[in-house]
Amino acid sequence: MDLAWLGAGIGAGIAVIGAGLGIGKLAGSALEAMGRQPEAAGPIRTAMIIAAALIEGVAFFALVICILLAVKA
Repeated sequence: MDLAWLGAGIGAGIAVIGAGLGIGKLAGSALEAMGRQPEAAGPIRTAMIIAAALIEGVAFFALVICILLAVKA
């Protein structure tokens, strides 16, 4: 029973770290692309926001799964 909470905590931590690394890499690449080609900043920004939302959605899904597994056990 206690190990379920531990597993959920570790899983949630991994999900958050993965999302943070993904969004950091995404933002860094987008800013570099905007710096190289400023006239394309609008479409790059739009694509970056959509991709960040998808990354956050996957992280949120992982957190919900971790919580459900911890509560079920």
